[in-house]
Amino acid sequence: PYLRPVKFFLMSFLNPMNSNSSSPLPPSPDEGVHATGAAQFAVSSSGWREPLDCVRASELCNQNGQCSSRFRIMRQCLSGGDKERSTMLASKECQGALEVLQDSPLYDCRCKRGMKKELQCLQNYWSIHMGLSEGEEFYEMSPYEPIHFSEEFRHASIISDSSLARVGPCADAAQPCNPCLDAAKACNLNDTCKRQRSAYIAICTKATPPQLALANQEPCSRKRCQKALRQFLERVSWEFSYPLLFCSCRDQACAERRRQTIVPACSHQERHKPTCTELRRTCRSDALCRSRLADYHMNCQVTPHTVTGCPQDNYHGCLMAYVGLIGSDVTPNYSDNSPTNITISLWCTCRGTGNHERDCDAFHRDFTHNSCLRNAIRAFGYGSEAPLTVTDPCPRSYPPSPAANPRQAWPFSPWQRAPTNRQRLHVLHLC
Repeated sequence: PYLRPVKFFLMSFLNPMNSNSSSPLPPSPDEGVHATGAAQFAVSSSGWREPLDCVRASELCNQNGQCSSRFRIMRQCLSGGDKERSTMLASKECQGALEVLQDSPLYDCRCKRGMKKELQCLQNYWSIHMGLSEGEEFYEMSPYEPIHFSEEFRHASIISDSSLARVGPCADAAQPCNPCLDAAKACNLNDTCKRQRSAYIAICTKATPPQLALANQEPCSRKRCQKALRQFLERVSWEFSYPLLFCSCRDQACAERRRQTIVPACSHQERHKPTCTELRRTCRSDALCRSRLADYHMNCQVTPHTVTGCPQDNYHGCLMAYVGLIGSDVTPNYSDNSPTNITISLWCTCRGTGNHERDCDAFHRDFTHNSCLRNAIRAFGYGSEAPLTVTDPCPRSYPPSPAANPRQAWPFSPWQRAPTNRQRLHVLHLC
């Protein structure tokens, strides 16, 4: 019964975009001729133009002598630390390689979430896009294919008055109700969910041997725990994993069970609380974490003038991106066991960040003050009875560059360039 209020929400994940939808498609691939002469996009059965994945794009590049040699040069340009990388990227050889690669299949390639060679695909993507921005962009474009959702979902009952409002998870206040406990029971009835959940709990609750704990200053194997969490979320259907993460609560006991779902003492917290700028820097040094973070920023960006505060009112796109961060260096979680005031945070602080405090606060507020994410979680658990959080008075919305096309203003689509860091800082100062 606890699944009924979110049944329509869940089913929206399964409905591909109707080919007759009025939603705009990504730009046509006819905007440039690539060095390999390969098609940049493939048209899916549902009518979407699917970009070439970056593993295949790399293979096509390697079949062309000029592209292949420039790709090797570019990877050398991006090796080393931040200072060496900046120096190398400024060189004529690196700039020349980048110019050639922008006319190759690698430039517009994307990756599929959970694909077989996902890490290799992401590394190929960043081998060009890190060079374009020199790693300085505060918000980056997601390397993943856009999350498509049905036109039906735009008008889903979770954001309007409908029958779902009358079948909330705890509609009868006189009856015992703990949707998080119900979600755990449902998981235990599914062999895959039960096995994978037991596996990550066993790893995340296993104490580190005393001698290693003394050396590492950590009570558990955090990396192993995070890997097990990622495997759980990748291998278990969202029909079982999402109710565990986003179940609705009306008391603290339920909310604490929800908060403990990812075993935060091991996966989320550390003995040393890093600054948020350090945490962000650590994440961006890893291709997978960097990609998941960029995907979160794109799909959960607080968007003014929408009902939900989400881009295109796409709740499930934000939840998918949020789940993608769990098990990474930037693993978010509920900050407390409040059943009504949902607050998501990272395990980091902005104290002592000096000149970087403004950027630090901006990064942290993307989680703690994100009305899109908060509304998405509430809608999943409570259906349309969930009150919507009003978009922040100073949303993350930035003016376009004077030379840019008006369509390229933030919020941007996966096919558009992000605004410059200077544009973002201008708005941050105003706020």
